Amino acid sequence: MTESKSQNHLLTSDSFTESEILSQPELWLKLYHEYQLVEKELKIYLNQLLDNNDIRIILTGAGSSAFIGDVLLGVFGSRFKNPVNAVPTTDLVTHPELYFNKHNKYLLVSFARSGNSPESSQAIILSEELSQSVSHLIITCNSHSELIETVSLKNKFIFLLPPEANDKGLAMTASFTSMLLAGIMISRINQDDDLDEQIGLLYKYGTRVLNTYSNDIQKAASLYFKRAVFLGSGMLKGIARESQLKLQELTDGKVICKYDSFMGFRHGPKAVIDEDTLLIYLFTNNQYANLYEKDLVTAIANSGKNLFSIGVMENNINLPKIDLKILLSENGKKIHEDFLTVVSVLPAQLLGFYKSVNLGLNPDSPSESGMIHRVVQGVNIYPYNNGNE
Repeated sequence: MTESKSQNHLLTSDSFTESEILSQPELWLKLYHEYQLVEKELKIYLNQLLDNNDIRIILTGAGSSAFIGDVLLGVFGSRFKNPVNAVPTTDLVTHPELYFNKHNKYLLVSFARSGNSPESSQAIILSEELSQSVSHLIITCNSHSELIETVSLKNKFIFLLPPEANDKGLAMTASFTSMLLAGIMISRINQDDDLDEQIGLLYKYGTRVLNTYSNDIQKAASLYFKRAVFLGSGMLKGIARESQLKLQELTDGKVICKYDSFMGFRHGPKAVIDEDTLLIYLFTNNQYANLYEKDLVTAIANSGKNLFSIGVMENNINLPKIDLKILLSENGKKIHEDFLTVVSVLPAQLLGFYKSVNLGLNPDSPSESGMIHRVVQGVNIYPYNNGNE
């Protein structure tokens, strides 16, 4: 890769996106305090519901909020006895009959930054129309959310995040990691013995990324690349999906991004790699899965293509041709894999921010054509008629 020909831009302190990225570790601590205040009440609410194994859990949201469900699907499935599915509100609205029916009861877990997207409220309305019984857990950053007003008082629990989580910039950064962390803590509602330690490690890891690697990531963002690929295994595949969206939307689509699992990337998608492709590997700390991840990285390195690659890993992994290693731990500590997902998205947020500036865009509002907005616009909601005209 060669240096970009774009003019260098000085970063300014009045960027919402920059400050929202940098404030996340402190916000995570504040969120943990808020969680502790509602933990007992939330535990009662969930355990009363989920003692009934017939209740199905659906994790939902739109865009980045939907990707939270992708990340959490496995841990919710392993920690609760109930069937769990992750379905975007955008799918629930167009095809609700595929996910709700009168024979089943549901807990709909809704993630929403603003809670003002039309699909969010409509998904709740349809769930109540089509199911035998539905209860709600709403995790939102906006106390004035339309989503909150949609649900009747008798069957909902609202977990309101600190106001700082309600990003003002277009891209979801602090809101994404905060809602994801909230979901992780909720998944551990009955087994949170080491939560203090895990939150402490998460804070240290996040601070380390922001303080130690921002300059290196800024230099990587100044390179010329037209494509970027993010790879992650297990829960980190959902983080790879969120990461590719961050870079793509903050660069107004000038960098085309893809995501996949390490193993899945072998089966055709690898064709996207060329000399203008940036590769970002999000390594798990699961040693078994690492074996497969290292094989893929080695195979790409042996292909001889001139690529720049970034590896995000908890502790150093001996691998060929990783141009920038972002080491999350400085003392060999090991965080639980679910908490690892929260900090692993930070490099992509920084990369997207710096690349946006490098391209002469405004990171808070990078869409020069007005194609995308902070809250989705132009969505019409139609009466549901079970697919019939």
